[in-house]
Amino acid sequence: MLATLRRLVTATVLLLGALPAAAFETRATAAWVYDMSTHTVLMDKNADTPVPPASMSKLMTLNMLFEAVRDNRVTMDTTFAVSSRATEMTRLGGSTMYLQENDRPTVRDLIHGIIINSGNDACVVVAEGLAGTEDAFAALMTERGRAIGLTRSTFTNSSGWPDPNQRMSMRDLGILGKRLIDDFPEFYPIFSQTQFNYKDRAPANANNRNPLLKIAAADWKADGMKTGHTTEAGYGLVGSAVMGDRRVIFAITGLASDKDRASESEAIVNWAFRQFTEKTVVKSGIRIAEAPVWIGAESSVGLVPAEDVKLLLPSQVQETVTAEVIFNGPVEAPVTKGAQIAELLIHVPDLPDARIPLVAESDVAKGGFLKRLGAAAEILRSRYIDGPAAESAPAS
Repeated sequence: MLATLRRLVTATVLLLGALPAAAFETRATAAWVYDMSTHTVLMDKNADTPVPPASMSKLMTLNMLFEAVRDNRVTMDTTFAVSSRATEMTRLGGSTMYLQENDRPTVRDLIHGIIINSGNDACVVVAEGLAGTEDAFAALMTERGRAIGLTRSTFTNSSGWPDPNQRMSMRDLGILGKRLIDDFPEFYPIFSQTQFNYKDRAPANANNRNPLLKIAAADWKADGMKTGHTTEAGYGLVGSAVMGDRRVIFAITGLASDKDRASESEAIVNWAFRQFTEKTVVKSGIRIAEAPVWIGAESSVGLVPAEDVKLLLPSQVQETVTAEVIFNGPVEAPVTKGAQIAELLIHVPDLPDARIPLVAESDVAKGGFLKRLGAAAEILRSRYIDGPAAESAPAS
């Protein structure tokens, strides 16, 4: 059987110093902060705890609608009927698009009404338009959520209206936000629009509630995504901002006021961009280590990253970042150039370990007769001297 080898990498190219970033003690009861450019989780506070998502769960309703457009089940000009159940949401209070039963809003109208007005009535119209009833749509939301990785999310309605069984985690909300950015770039610019007033009915509710859209930072810009608030949930936000080539997305909840939500969101974005720096720690094709090859024309093969290795590191430099190479070895010949045969595990202070695939630097052909004869002799020797338990190499 093959033995698992762990080798400490001491190459100076990887010994970058890093001082742990100053901890951010958020006032949110739950939070998840993620750097999309380097796939790095920067903050995890109760991020897997299912909590009331309030209107932030409207992101899942939007996902369902975006998928329907993408799959040609509806178009942006498709119109939906407005039921009495939908208009009842306006009478119950909360955010609204002020739809009336004789309206026939288009999918385009409804997308704007959900994103900018946070319309509960618009969500019900979408639910009924796609699934017949809101209950059926909520069941589809839960099923689809599981399929796209929302493991701690359960939906009972389309709007986030208070319900003891309507729950999402902050990690799930962040994953969902990332999906909307990655998979639906044609819709994402709508999240940064600041006003929408359907048929001039909602001047008091026409403004996007996302407080980050009002921030005029010199070096970063917010462009999404969705606020939420109920008495039970407190104030929350799924937000995203860009600075240069970096994008940060976060989900927070449990703030005491909209003012606290605004200040906490801005502080999180500043911390994420200014306490961490993206660095290329090793270039593609640079040999990191060597792996022994069993019965090969060469006794070893170089291990290299297939792409430049970019990591998010704390901005100040002092302590050592360590790394090790992990692989099952020896590697059996023949070896194909570019085949992944190892993993580079990089330990960064106060951040999750980074796992980087390492591939074969070159082809290694199977060894000839003498190589195979020598390998067979080595197996016989080990059996004779150490017993069968000493074997760790594959059969020739």
